[in-house]
Amino acid sequence: MPTFKEHTLTMQTDRHGPFQFLVGVDPAAIETVWLRINDAHRRFMGSPLAQVANQLEREVVVTSIFGTNSIEGGTLSEEETELALELEPLVAPGVEQRRAINLKKAHDLAIQAADTEGWELDVAFVRKIHAAITADLPHRYNQPGQLRDNPKDIVTHVGDRNHGGRYKPPQYGRDIQRLLETLVSWHHELRIRGIPALIRAPLVHYYFERIHPFWDGNGRVGRVLEATLLQQEGFRYAPFALARYYLEHIDHYFSLFNTCRKAQAKGQPYPNTPFIAFFLDGFLDSLHRLHDRVNRLVTILLFENDLKRRHDAREINARQYAIVTQILAAGRPVPLDELRRYPWYLALYIRLTDKTKQRDLRRLRELGLIREDGQRRLWPGCLFR
Repeated sequence: MPTFKEHTLTMQTDRHGPFQFLVGVDPAAIETVWLRINDAHRRFMGSPLAQVANQLEREVVVTSIFGTNSIEGGTLSEEETELALELEPLVAPGVEQRRAINLKKAHDLAIQAADTEGWELDVAFVRKIHAAITADLPHRYNQPGQLRDNPKDIVTHVGDRNHGGRYKPPQYGRDIQRLLETLVSWHHELRIRGIPALIRAPLVHYYFERIHPFWDGNGRVGRVLEATLLQQEGFRYAPFALARYYLEHIDHYFSLFNTCRKAQAKGQPYPNTPFIAFFLDGFLDSLHRLHDRVNRLVTILLFENDLKRRHDAREINARQYAIVTQILAAGRPVPLDELRRYPWYLALYIRLTDKTKQRDLRRLRELGLIREDGQRRLWPGCLFR
């Protein structure tokens, strides 16, 4: 059960009026999910992560960038996101590819900061992340790393009627600068007072979006800041994987900013509880998905090792080894008719008879290395369901 005391900090801005930072979370309301997260995280960290760490890290980076980019209107699919991250340095990316590449740079900066002993969140880091995220992206007003300062004839609004209404964040550059500095100081105080990272990180995310300090990229920056603070406290993979959950619940995610803002304005008790509870539910969901993925990756790894052993021991021939390897690499069940049309499959049997093809597949079925379902689709034996 989390235990923490309220810590409120009110700042009087020059033009925006009073702005109040507060924990505003009811510990009793999050007790159950808190206990479940602790249990899930303990089991996740006890799983054989070292065996699949590189693969898991690559997958989390892609899904994180795809999720957080899609929330802000990015149009790349997850597969296209992965391809964008593999672009050669000399290949000039399009705008959508650039957005993905920028998020990867921000991810790397976040990991580097979180792994640096004694690192503390500060305004310079916030601006550095923003500069990485918006570099070389077209926008009428945005300048990478530069805070917003609205001219009198340009008004920034956040949100819409479908998600709880529109909100007018601070417009004056000096107010924005001071509020961002205050947010950083307030977070430092929360850490000293022992407020857990699972509370601090989403609160920083929430109030950062309320300040909305940049012309563009605020959502992406806020989610990276949240993930960095969680990563620093020893939470691995899940902080960045959480972007997928936000994307899948995007309407609720957007609405909660207004729900909590309005509750705080009305002086309701524990106004930030809905956003923190939503975050915790997402974090738990991310942990469960990651744990399942680790188990699946380990199962595949053991299967690959057994497959190689059988090949080396001549229990299966080179053709059979190639068939199973290719089906496994497909990442999905392969219809038998489709398999028979693949150029690589035809090349295996270019000088052999249909009887040899049938014998090879029959032997793989007998050994359980491939399985066929009711739709005549072939699965690797380790993934058949």
